[in-house]
Amino acid sequence: MKNQIYPCLWFDGKAKEATEFYCSFIENSRIRDNTPMVVTFELNGKLVMGLNGGPMFKFNPAISFFVSCGSVDETDEIWNKLFEGGSALIPIGEYPWSERYGWLQDMFGFTWQVSVSNNKETNLKLTPSMLFTGRMFGKAEEAINFYSSVFDKSSTDTLIHYPVGDSNQGKVLYSEFKLNKYPIIAMDGPGVHDYSFNEAVSFVVNCKKQEEIDYFWEKLTDGGVESMCGWLQDKYGVSWQIVPSVISKLMADTEKATAVIQALMKMKKPDIETLLKA
Repeated sequence: MKNQIYPCLWFDGKAKEATEFYCSFIENSRIRDNTPMVVTFELNGKLVMGLNGGPMFKFNPAISFFVSCGSVDETDEIWNKLFEGGSALIPIGEYPWSERYGWLQDMFGFTWQVSVSNNKETNLKLTPSMLFTGRMFGKAEEAINFYSSVFDKSSTDTLIHYPVGDSNQGKVLYSEFKLNKYPIIAMDGPGVHDYSFNEAVSFVVNCKKQEEIDYFWEKLTDGGVESMCGWLQDKYGVSWQIVPSVISKLMADTEKATAVIQALMKMKKPDIETLLKA
């Protein structure tokens, strides 16, 4: 798939431990590759990167995984597994929006929303969920439109606003959209929150050509902040990694890997030609 998108989770040295834990009970999951720095794995068939980045960034509920289950029993089973060593943000129970729903922080600090599907789907579905809080509250719909303008094959499948008369009228109560067919959930989070988006959860965009890197870097840094080694924060504070697809091949070459890393560490926006010559 062109410009594949997938999330990256920043762990404090426990990427492999967390990955093994998640894959042990989420169906259609497996570890693809494991190195001291990076673990790539599939959860419910979707690619995820686990990064051993150290203690610098901490997970918070601004980006969670939303797990939609086919039955109440399955919802309870996954909740109970994730709850081991964790804590409830919203206790599992019946709510106006779901027969069975809960929001928790697991033993590694990452947050999950677990719910029985209102559509009575039989298959498990796992989707990254973005919560726009604080100074970003009310910007969910604007962000969806912005991201959809940047990525091809984008669509907004569900967009529900707070109703007329509600104090949050017009804000996004719940939405589902796709970027290059990759599904994401977005909501505005009313109330006082002491967190917002940070580098603990980022989205990786794989690029085969320098023109693609240049395009995404220009679009996503507009109003945002450049960082190092292909990292950036967009104008909403969401972190992205713009990654040359060739980097995995270069890193697998033991004779070139060190020079490639040194070259990459000097870059903000990646330059494929410089990496190839390293």
